[in-house]
Amino acid sequence: MRPVIPYVTAALLFGLGVFGVLRRRNAVLVLMSVELMLNAVNLILVTADTTARAVLPHSGQVFALFVIVLAAAEIGVGLAIVLQLYRLRATVAVDDVPLTESPDPVGGREPATLDSEAGR
Repeated sequence: MRPVIPYVTAALLFGLGVFGVLRRRNAVLVLMSVELMLNAVNLILVTADTTARAVLPHSGQVFALFVIVLAAAEIGVGLAIVLQLYRLRATVAVDDVPLTESPDPVGGREPATLDSEAGR
């Protein structure tokens, strides 16, 4: 079997996923692009397993299964974060996500120090 077609397809899928991650502003579409990249890696692992079977039998399929499990966990955590972001900000735009903590603490209180928490 010539593995050129699956490798080229995987490269195209991975490139499309990278483009989606770098270009999209919607968090759900970014997660879909990450899934495209993970599927491209799975395609490479399975193709490599079928072409080099004598070295380590079924190792590519085991790694592909592991990547599928990680992708499912990533989608679960990622969608939970996106839903929480939508509840707080009413948008899922990635550009609107604050990356640093605001200097004004919640409730207008000063942050507690270790001495005040210990009762000193």
